[in-house]
Order: sequence, then C-alpha cells, then structure tokens
Amino acid sequence: MNISLLQASAEKHLPAALDFLRRLVAINSFTANAAGVDEVARLTAVAFAPLGFEAELAPCNTAGTGHHLFLTHRGQGGEPIVLVTHSDTVFPAEEERLNDFKWDERPEEGRIYGPGTVDNKGGTALIWLILQSLRDAAPDVFERTHWLVAANAAEEIIGDDFGRATAERCGGKARAVLVFEGGPVDERGWHIVTSRKGRSTWKLKAEGKAAHAGSKHHEGINAIDALARVLPDIAALTNAEAERTVNIGMVQGGTVVNRVPHEAVAEWECRATEPAALQHADDFFSGLSGTAANGAKLTAERTGYTAAWPGGVESEVLFHLWHEAAAMMNLTAVSVPRGGLSDANHLWQLAPTLDGLGPYGANAHCSERSADGSKLPEYVEPGSFVPKAVMNALALIKLVTLP
Repeated sequence: MNISLLQASAEKHLPAALDFLRRLVAINSFTANAAGVDEVARLTAVAFAPLGFEAELAPCNTAGTGHHLFLTHRGQGGEPIVLVTHSDTVFPAEEERLNDFKWDERPEEGRIYGPGTVDNKGGTALIWLILQSLRDAAPDVFERTHWLVAANAAEEIIGDDFGRATAERCGGKARAVLVFEGGPVDERGWHIVTSRKGRSTWKLKAEGKAAHAGSKHHEGINAIDALARVLPDIAALTNAEAERTVNIGMVQGGTVVNRVPHEAVAEWECRATEPAALQHADDFFSGLSGTAANGAKLTAERTGYTAAWPGGVESEVLFHLWHEAAAMMNLTAVSVPRGGLSDANHLWQLAPTLDGLGPYGANAHCSERSADGSKLPEYVEPGSFVPKAVMNALALIKLVTLP
C-alpha cells in the first residue's frame, strides 16, 4: 500500500476538487429551493461521470424539495460501499445576499468561507478527491469495488425517505455506510463519529377561556399560565447522566395584554443517546395531555421522531481501519459520539457505519460576520482535504481487501 502515491494523487487533484467545491457553493441549494438542489445534483453527476459513475435522480417525498442523487459504479458487484453526502443547505438565497455570504477564499487564514463549504458540499468534493486518488494509486481496488454515492436532497430537515431510497438501491444491505459530514480536528486527533443521538420533537397546546382582563378576569382561563406551570417540568428532563437534553425552542400565546389569553403553544425537542432514555422522556411528555391546574385543556403531540444511531461493536471494528490508516500517516483518529442528527441515523442498519469523514471546518449553519470577529460564517480548511482524502483512501483499501 503506497501512501506516497495516494498523497501525490490527492495533491495533484486538490485544485480540481476545490474548483468543483467553488462551483457547488455558487449555487444556492436551500432545501426549499428545489431548482437549486437539482442543479447541485446535476453538477455532481457531471463531475463523477469521468470516474465511470452512472447517475440517477430520485424524487424526494417532502413537498417542494429537489431530487436525491444516486451515483453508481458497479465494479464486480456485491454489496456496495455507500458514500453519503447531501446537496441541500440551510441558507435561503435572501440570507446569502443579506450577509454577502458567498465563496470567500482567505489563504492568510487557511480558510474558505461560504454556504455549504463544510456542510456538506465540502464532503461531496472530498468524496470525489478520494475516488480520484484511488483510481490513480490503487486502480484495481477502485475498479472492482461496487461504489454507491448517495446525496440527500433534504438532509437538513432529516426526513426518512432518503434512507429508504438508499436501502432500495443496495438491496437492503451494504458493505459499509460512510457519511462525509465535516470532521473536526483537535488536540486528541481527527474525529471519526461512531454514534449519534436520537431525537423527538413535541408540541403542547393549551386551550383556556378568553375574558376581559379587567372587569371579567375571574371568568377567564389563562392558557399562557397553564403552559408556564408545566414548562419547568419539561425542561427538567435534561439529564447529563442519561445523556439527554431538552430544549424548549418556541413559546407563543395571547394577543393583547388586556385580554385573558385563550390559547398558547410551546414546542421543544428532546435528544438522547440511549433509546430507553428518550422513551422515558417521551412517556412523560405524552402524559401532559389533560386538564391543567388552572382548568385549561392541555394537548401534547409528538411531531417528529428520529431513532438514535447507537454505534456499537461493528462500528468500532470499522473505525479501527481508520485508526490504523491514520497511524500509517503518523496521525491519530479518535472515535467520538455526536449529538446532532445526520443520514447515519437512517442508514446505520444497512451496514457498519462511520460519520464525520468529511473535511475540517466550523460554524456550519452560520452566515453572519461581525466587525469584531465574534460572529464568523461557515468555513472549511482546504489544508484538511489531502490528509483526510489519504486517510479515507487508505482505510477503504484495507476494507476492500479484507478477506
């Protein structure tokens, strides 16, 4: 296994990879901008075509979104290695214009700013760089392997139809699922994500009775007061020992201050590593429906659910290949959990799974830049592409050549 050949190839193709990234970033692909998401998918398909990948666009079941992209190189068949990215971002075109948020290369900082640079157009460009390097330095491995590059059209809203569509295209089973969300680097080493929390989202409605706040206050039933009595109990479900968090993210109610508010609503999310910890909270939330202490009617509704990716022995065995690859480069790879959601939550049952395999960057989902530097937009560090490409390529060679 010749590391120097992989290194030389990755360095050779880096300018083209960054140019590919620049063209991706120039396209607004906010999840609800279906035309932009599809344009990103078409550009990606064109970039991978010279590597022998056939493209398929599949509709996303979420209304108003673009198409999922599946790129296939069948090799000698068998179960595919699934390389996962996504075409959408969280930034509406108006936000990009308002904050002058666009491709902004700053060599003196070692950074490239722009929408999707690390989440996750940078991941797409890195997949391309890895496969180019493998074709140059390990052509036998590249050509015989069944590769499936899967790009979600709506990852930022975490629907589950992309997981089903991906499973259909690999017959319900894969050799490995590798997700190219950004991968941090710190004093411990290069992070490889081996598990993610699950999440439930909830809405609690309070129905009271309107009344004049002055002359008939005693006849009213205050819906806001009803919510205020239970919100502390909801927030108290946060438990560090159980690795569970509850975030009350929205509260609305009332119209004017001289009227007893007849309705109010609160929404929150709960995240937990262990399914039992999430279920414990969900059981409590569902039990909130009924009559509040002040007589208001409470109705609790679970509005969304994403199961945890628990990791486990198979993911750790797969991670060991990346740990060995990093060691061959005199680097350290570390296995880490992550609280955020990704496509790994929907795909891990297909095969042993790793995440965080993309380039290093920061400030995903941020577009503002302040004069004092306290706010910085999303960026990627181009210097992370070559080492991450080589690490991934070395580990993939190990995976493909396992008996």
